[in-house]
Amino acid sequence: MEKEVAEYCHKKYAIGVNSGTDALFLALKAIGIKEGDEVITTPFTFVASSEVIANCGAKPVFVDINYDDFLINPDLIESAITEKTKAILPVHLFGKVCDMKKIMAIAKRHNLKVVEDAAQAFGNKKIGQGDCLCLSFHPAKCLGCCGDGGMMLTDSEEIYNRFRLLHYHGAQIKDKYNNLIIGFNSRLDAIQAAILRIKLKRFGKEPIKTLYTFRTENRDLLFDWLKKRDFDVKIFYKTPMHLQPAFEYLNYKKGDLPVTEQACEEVITLNIYG
Repeated sequence: MEKEVAEYCHKKYAIGVNSGTDALFLALKAIGIKEGDEVITTPFTFVASSEVIANCGAKPVFVDINYDDFLINPDLIESAITEKTKAILPVHLFGKVCDMKKIMAIAKRHNLKVVEDAAQAFGNKKIGQGDCLCLSFHPAKCLGCCGDGGMMLTDSEEIYNRFRLLHYHGAQIKDKYNNLIIGFNSRLDAIQAAILRIKLKRFGKEPIKTLYTFRTENRDLLFDWLKKRDFDVKIFYKTPMHLQPAFEYLNYKKGDLPVTEQACEEVITLNIYG
């Protein structure tokens, strides 16, 4: 299954893990993110992409988003770089892909690694330009299994070897009792992998769920109206990461990232199948 997904995404290496969150966390560990480092990312997303940075002991540095597509604004990234910055973690949302050409150019100028969160963008041909590509196979995602799962893909043999050690107790699979580094236990269940192999063959040939996210005035009123009429409607995302209680220690305040904050007050998402 790893070989098949790697081929589909045009990457040399792939390693399955037990969640998209673990794919992000172990990717950051594999590129050397540690305590005291800074990683630039977006505040308009699910918590996973920010908490993995914090769980490495590093500091999430939030950059505002574009008004029109809700993705990280690459023109604001460079001003957020400090001597502690080690990586950029762009998040592709609602099937849309960040401006990776600009992001990769910035990363090259400043010698930074790039870890892509593509949990919501599997199948988009523009993903996979960074050092690590991280996927989620949660049932709610484009390619979902029947439990949970994730994957990290890369063209770097060095990152691949480091990641493989980290995801399997710091040991090589062929010699699992020889632990070379302190690792973790994060393996993709074989049953989920078997399910994903079948679904991958059908991917793009059957109707899928599409997220239509747009802005509206009186968002909460419209949300309630749609809910009462049994529309599959959700709000992604109501509270930005920089204002979440978990990240109070970063000392962001309301007004720091105005485009994100406005989006959180206006966005609504319809799930359409077809």
